[in-house]
Amino acid sequence: MSKSNSNKHLTLEERIIIETGIKNGSTMSAIAITLGKDKSTICKERSQHLVQVGKCNLPLECANYKKCKPSQSGKVCKASCPDYVPFKCKRRDRTPGACNGCDNFRSCHYNKYKYSATQAQAEYEASLVNTRIGVNASVNQIKELGELIEPLIKKGHSVYTILKNHPDIKLSEKTIYNYIENRIFKDAGVNLGSMDLRCQVHRKITKRASAAYKPRNDRLYLNGRLYKDFLAYLALNPDARIVEMDTVYNDVSNGPFMQTFKFLHYGFMIIILHPTKTAEEMYQGILILEQILGEEMFSKEVEVLVTDRGSEFMLAEKAEKRSDGTMRTRIFYCDPMQAGQKGSLENNHLEIRYICPKETDLYNLGLKDQNDANLISSHINSFPKEKLDGKTPFQLLEFLNPTMARKFKNFGIAKIPSDKVILKPYLLKK
Repeated sequence: MSKSNSNKHLTLEERIIIETGIKNGSTMSAIAITLGKDKSTICKERSQHLVQVGKCNLPLECANYKKCKPSQSGKVCKASCPDYVPFKCKRRDRTPGACNGCDNFRSCHYNKYKYSATQAQAEYEASLVNTRIGVNASVNQIKELGELIEPLIKKGHSVYTILKNHPDIKLSEKTIYNYIENRIFKDAGVNLGSMDLRCQVHRKITKRASAAYKPRNDRLYLNGRLYKDFLAYLALNPDARIVEMDTVYNDVSNGPFMQTFKFLHYGFMIIILHPTKTAEEMYQGILILEQILGEEMFSKEVEVLVTDRGSEFMLAEKAEKRSDGTMRTRIFYCDPMQAGQKGSLENNHLEIRYICPKETDLYNLGLKDQNDANLISSHINSFPKEKLDGKTPFQLLEFLNPTMARKFKNFGIAKIPSDKVILKPYLLKK
């Protein structure tokens, strides 16, 4: 593999490969070679984003527990027991260093840890935001600190008192106040609008915090579906499959309108073409995608839909549940003016614009029906990506989910030879 990306940050696609490698029992060295990264990078990535998904339900992680049975023998299970042998797992404690793909996962009674590519990516993106606003702490540290100080502040404790009573907090009083005023602890319920913060009246409110007091025009369908709700859902469901959704068009009055879906787990994008840009049309586009995949695969692979706040995506409740009451998917909306929160799909839109330039009559260009949309999807998904180390989204999909790849082929999205890929407007010329 090429070493050209050895000094670049890990992408979601690379993290998916790491997760797949761990599941298959690959060593960190093998995964590093595959991605063209240093072994230490892969090891740090795994250790920093491991999530405990199962706590030992035995009194002690002892390898002799079954033979000893302290509850029957009268022994007390503790580390000083002469028969105590620390439990060691070749898969968990050595390589690959996580419990993904372990055959004994369900029956194991010891501490279990998993690596999730989507959760690791979300934590990475959150850390970038924190870095930009001057937060010198990890996401987990911020969360733990927020959960510690939130009940104390509500009890009327000052930040000074909290720091005196908790000397293990290695931050200054001014830093804590700045974090609160910049809403760093908002996910833990610590914010200026919800509590009486001691000494707050003596401190000038920041420009960032003042924005919280501006009137908001959030519509009803956004309730419980904001981006912060998405992050909370992801924290509870780290293995959730995420699909980003949006629309691409040139003429808002005449169309055509391309409803785009990108499966982040595979880097694969599909376009559903519509003559109009209405909420009902976009809802029908979701149903078309469900027909392509089938209900069972759709519920698994499109567990979460992330989109913007355009009025064409307002039928969230209707789209989330089927007529029989079963859950089809869950829809979450990006924050206003935050296209980067679905940045992976925005990158694909740049490729669409190579074929369908702005300020061009798309009908005259040749984009007239779903077959034309499938043609665009075919060429974009067959285009090698640097983030995939020269592989194409189609190749990744065929490797990770051949059944799903076959369903898209049956719909009309074809795999194009690499030297036949066209990302120019003449692709649509008949």
